[in-house]
Parts: sequence; C-alpha cells; structure tokens
Amino acid sequence: MMACTMTAGLAIPKAEAARIHTAKQGDTFYLLSKQYNVNLTTLMKENPSIHALNIYPGLKITIPGISAKPGVFVPSLNVFPDQKIVEAWGKTFSYSKTLGVRATAYSSDAAENGGWGAVDYFGNPLVLGTIAVDPKVIPLGTKVLVTGHAHPGLPKKAFVAVARDIGGAIKGNKIDIFIPGSQQSVRMFGFQDIKLYFIQ
Repeated sequence: MMACTMTAGLAIPKAEAARIHTAKQGDTFYLLSKQYNVNLTTLMKENPSIHALNIYPGLKITIPGISAKPGVFVPSLNVFPDQKIVEAWGKTFSYSKTLGVRATAYSSDAAENGGWGAVDYFGNPLVLGTIAVDPKVIPLGTKVLVTGHAHPGLPKKAFVAVARDIGGAIKGNKIDIFIPGSQQSVRMFGFQDIKLYFIQ
C-alpha cells in the first residue's frame, strides 16, 4: 500500500498577554482570531456581550492571552459549520465540504507496501499521517483535516494530510493512514470511523 504525505499544518500557539482591540470597518471574530492567532471560541467567550454580527468601528474587543507555554501543543478542535470554518490546535481553516470515511492504518513494512518500499504513489518517503485514498472519491493532491481518530502514534484531535497515495483495498469512502512504528503497534489502530474536512 502507498500513501499521502502529511502536512504538519498545525500551529504552535504564542504566549501573549490579553489586549484590547479597537474594531474597524470589516472586523469579525474570525478575522481577529487569525490576526492575533487565538482560538475563535476563546475569543468569542472572552467577549460575551458582543454579538458576532454587531461588530462596528470603535467597539472595544478583548483579545485573550494564551495560557499555553511557547512550544507546547494544546490539542483543540472546534467546528463552525455556518461559517465553514474548523479550528484545530489554534489554527483556523476554511473548508469546502466534509466526508465520513472508514479508516485503517499501515506501517512501512514491505508486506504492506506492495513491494514498492516505504514510499507514496509519487515516490516520496512515507511520513507521519500520510494517507492512501480512492482517487475517484478523494483526488490525489487533496488536502484534508483528519478528525475523530485515536492512536498514540498520531496527533490528538486533528492533523492535516494530503492525498498522495493509493492502495488496492482502498475503495470508496475509505482511507489508510501511515503511522511510523512496528506493524504490531500500527495494527492497534484497527478500523475507525472518522471525519475529513476538505481544506485549502
């Protein structure tokens, strides 16, 4: 089986003190969360008296500090379907659609890679989070945010992947996730129903 290269598009939050932002024309909670690199949900909770659709020039908005220490990942996942936005690990993504799939996992063992070695469909080395897909369902090159999985060898809550591999058993709404490690440890993944967000 071969796979997709994962893109570690998850941000490390920066420690910063709370500040007051004076709203200008066109400001939204979403844009401010990106501007200040803060969690969208946290930003909205910090300003409970401000309605998301009533942000006007001159309004004072509290931008919360991030309690996490620099360099420390804080697992998080928040979805805002009305805005087609998903927030993971402090980074915000716009998504076009979602897809529920049945996921399995594989290692770099030669027996699992069709004799091609530990490389994806394009000949690139397999890396953490690489996924194999059915190109008729998920075109090669598609970037997705993988959510709903559970395995100690994968980032918690969510991770970004790019569809760069295929596999003979990967047909329809199925993906296969490459996880570094022994065949035995990777088999612990089993079968999992997960959700993909198609991001840019």
